Amino acid sequence: MLIDFIAMIAVGAFIVGVYLLANRLMGRRLPRWLMPAAIGWAVISFAVWNEYTWFPRVRAALPDSVAIVQPVRESNPWRPWTYVAPVVTRFVALDRGAVERSAARPDLVRTEALLVQRWAGTQRVPVAFDCAGGARAELVAATLSPDGTLTGGSWSHVGTDDPMLAAACGRG
Repeated sequence: MLIDFIAMIAVGAFIVGVYLLANRLMGRRLPRWLMPAAIGWAVISFAVWNEYTWFPRVRAALPDSVAIVQPVRESNPWRPWTYVAPVVTRFVALDRGAVERSAARPDLVRTEALLVQRWAGTQRVPVAFDCAGGARAELVAATLSPDGTLTGGSWSHVGTDDPMLAAACGRG
């Protein structure tokens, strides 16, 4: 968030420089109200651009093995333009390259879900999937033995069409 604030200050300073240069070249004929109006327009435009390009920039920086399974689009009153086109501020991803299959039961896989949010650190949540049964279990306080026994947690039925299950099981 600090980087965004510094970038907006830089945009505003750039517009001040452009205004001062244009005003000097035009013989100081530009109206005085133009400078704050141009700064406001530029800063708001930069903020909107930065909001809408955050998700595509992060997605492009991820390795090919990471599958984005659930982008979350939000609208907020303090960002009225998001009611027209909601903005992605967080998403759930799954690293298909880190998937571990059980030797005893190949339909059981274990991997980490990545919870990525703007202005927050990425969280990693260990997750197990039962590809045949269409179930998922978070392994934060639970353990999964090689034979498929889940201790300290429970399976949640999500269905075989769940995007996270499909990505972990190699179907998506």
